[in-house]
Amino acid sequence: MPLTDAKLRNARPAEKPTKISDGGGLHLLITPKGSKLWRLAYRFAGKQKTLAIGAYPAVSLDAARTARHDAKRLLAEGMDPADQKRAEKLRARNGAENTFHAIGAEYVRKLEREGRAPVTLEKARWLLGMAETKLGGRPIADISSAEVLEVLRQVEGRGHHETARRLRSTIGSVFRYAIATARAENDPTVALRGALVAPKVRHRAAITDRRALGGLLRAIDGFDGQPTTRAALQLMALLFPRPGELRAARWAELDFDEAIWRIPAERTKMRREHRVPLAPQAVAILRDLRAVSANEALVFPSVRSARRSMSENTLNAALRRMGYAKDEVTAHGFRATASTLLNESGRWSPDVIERQLGHVENNDVRRAYARGEHWSDRVAMMAWWADFLDAARTVGEVVPFPQEGATARGSVRSAG
Repeated sequence: MPLTDAKLRNARPAEKPTKISDGGGLHLLITPKGSKLWRLAYRFAGKQKTLAIGAYPAVSLDAARTARHDAKRLLAEGMDPADQKRAEKLRARNGAENTFHAIGAEYVRKLEREGRAPVTLEKARWLLGMAETKLGGRPIADISSAEVLEVLRQVEGRGHHETARRLRSTIGSVFRYAIATARAENDPTVALRGALVAPKVRHRAAITDRRALGGLLRAIDGFDGQPTTRAALQLMALLFPRPGELRAARWAELDFDEAIWRIPAERTKMRREHRVPLAPQAVAILRDLRAVSANEALVFPSVRSARRSMSENTLNAALRRMGYAKDEVTAHGFRATASTLLNESGRWSPDVIERQLGHVENNDVRRAYARGEHWSDRVAMMAWWADFLDAARTVGEVVPFPQEGATARGSVRSAG
């Protein structure tokens, strides 16, 4: 006889476990301690089995009957209801553990083990943080393209088209890592190619006129802010490294006797050690800075914490204080300045200039044969460049470019 809620409520425990049947294998098991547990008895592959459905009254009579119906359907399809329940529990547990936040953090730790530069790790965390509110708590295997697009549209809506593009790429990297580790089956960002507004290519502002460069150098020399900021800008002009490489420079990387700055592979964009020849002018700036530095590790520590390097915005903010707008000059623009003027001088091979900029040949075959560092030429070029800058500081006194045999090259406004 089918059960009723009244009968279930009034059922009392006995000294031994008792069963009250509802039919079709569904019954309520009452334990001596008073627990009322729904169970379903069934046969699968010739064996008698029992499926635990839940406790009454948390699982109502109607819900228990629905579970019986679902189990019978699975049996008719040749599936074991107990196996399906275990699989569902496993998926639920994996979903709770394998959220986008958890997989994203794991992916960043993988990058860290691979020796990626701190700035790369910081940027990855920053980008993933933009997706945290919408996607962070979601099981990564359940996230759809529409959900990812909503996150990207929010960034794009603020006019940050390049950031939205980078965010899509980073989210895609997390999904591909999840696929490789068997925690997702597809990358929803693939379907979003072409969905975002293409960012306009912006060349980093740089001064490529020699007389204007002299004015900038004099402004830097007269900068009345932090001495470390002034020194950093002077060295950006002299050495034209990537700003992040200079800001994170450590005293241990500098060899004053050999006049070399060795940037370790983990701090370079191309993931290989980069040596920078130090002209006497650069050595003098660094020696003066070392004499007054209280930091034993960092050449350019943050004013807020001796354990952190100078912030990304410090150099550009100093240029703005000097009166230079962001469309006139940037810290990264010193690379374009050097690339343009060194190429226009006609004195130096483009290979020497590119090697000093820390660029890697795009052509695989050419790269295989272009492994030389052109070291002696680079030492000579950096000494010439330092003298050129000294002359440019004096109005009307600019190191003349050779007129015969020189190849005029178009001005390059950006060097990566």
